[in-house]
Amino acid sequence: MPQQTTAIVRPSTDADMTAITRIYAHHVLNGTGTFETSPPTEAEMRTRRADVLGKNLPWLVIETNGYVAGFAYANWFKPRPAYRFSVEDSIYMAQEATGKGLGKQLLNELLLQLERRGVRKVMAVIGDSANAGSVGLHRSAGFEQAGVIESCGWKFGRWLDIVLMQKAIGEGNTTPPDSTH
Repeated sequence: MPQQTTAIVRPSTDADMTAITRIYAHHVLNGTGTFETSPPTEAEMRTRRADVLGKNLPWLVIETNGYVAGFAYANWFKPRPAYRFSVEDSIYMAQEATGKGLGKQLLNELLLQLERRGVRKVMAVIGDSANAGSVGLHRSAGFEQAGVIESCGWKFGRWLDIVLMQKAIGEGNTTPPDSTH
């Protein structure tokens, strides 16, 4: 990756899908932040992105010097209608882009865009309780830990926990949602 001079967060495009697929594949093959064990194809990643965008939810990338350094999106937390103001976020950074503040910039923009869409609660379901990077990133954005589900995933020959974190955005639960939603 070239030396960082500028970083912009923008909506993802079809042209970003090769980089997004590469970034995610690295996490699937080498990390415990996702419990997938086989990297999805670019076609599958395109299908996932289309699903998110079709729900009027954001799928963003952070670009530095023309290089996609990471991506983030949100999807409905659960499919039932009562959950329609709650989402689960996902954020993945290229290995060489970690520790530079880019993830925080990307997550903050995702939260702003979710708030504009009327979302009231964002959950992070973080793979591996030892995932200090993701837990720290979410904590720095104002997320609070809601709990840990122990030993619910098996990857790389060991049991893994998930850490549940949450953040209220916008008016949170202080007012009823817009009746048009």
